[in-house]
Amino acid sequence: MGACVMVILERLQELLQTPLFGTSLSVGNLLWLVVILALSVILARLTVTNLRRALENRMSKNELEILLKLIYFTIVILGVVIALPNIIADLSGLLVAGGILGIIIGFASQSVVSNFVSGLFLMVEQPVKIGDNVNVGSISGNVEDISILSTTVRTYDGVFVRIPNEKVFNSDITNYWANVARRFDYAVGIRYQDDAGKAIGIIKNVLKDHPFVLQRPSPTVFVEELGDNGVNITVKIWSPARVWWDVKIELLWKIKVALEAEGIEIPFPQRTVWFPEPLKMEERQKVPHEKG
Repeated sequence: MGACVMVILERLQELLQTPLFGTSLSVGNLLWLVVILALSVILARLTVTNLRRALENRMSKNELEILLKLIYFTIVILGVVIALPNIIADLSGLLVAGGILGIIIGFASQSVVSNFVSGLFLMVEQPVKIGDNVNVGSISGNVEDISILSTTVRTYDGVFVRIPNEKVFNSDITNYWANVARRFDYAVGIRYQDDAGKAIGIIKNVLKDHPFVLQRPSPTVFVEELGDNGVNITVKIWSPARVWWDVKIELLWKIKVALEAEGIEIPFPQRTVWFPEPLKMEERQKVPHEKG
């Protein structure tokens, strides 16, 4: 029995010392690297999970996710640093034999490295944060996640779009929630026979009664244009950025109802035609029906 165990151990030792690819890199060295990397990933995931539970109520979601990602990749990189010194290999032969493959991998990894570096810059600069309402290139929606290689945006119709970080970093970014307040404008038209001053007072009262209309900056209501069909009143309103859209669609209807309740109507297109000479109305003579 003991002899069999010794034989198995000797065979296993020979297998672990078997060189790979014509170099001094052995199966045992490669196995050591795989084990260390696997343990590093497991340790990183356990650490991130426990930290998320401990800090989720103490930090903002965006700051917490950035911190957890940095900790995760730091642990994995440390695992690689620990494993590499134990791999003693002369890779010159392998590099010569796999030169073409190395060139292909090098070109393929350029985008990965670029996305990785762009992801680090995005996390440091923070032009967008998780939960922000943004427009990146032609994609608009809410930022769901910012990973080390890509950013995920949920569009307004519920579609999740993965955008490489390099594209995000090089694109024009519009962040609608970067400022706590956001302005929206209305153009409200009234008839010429209606009292513009009264209409402005009605609109101001509607704005004053709404809880999400900010008073600093204060709303402005004024006559901007005397149009073809009526008097155009401009309304400029500031509200919290996160409820901007709801306030905008709600207030427009309330303004319409309030104006109509006071007899002020929205004008419709109309045109007055002038003739150089008065038109003459000619009366047609009725022709009696002949009796057959």
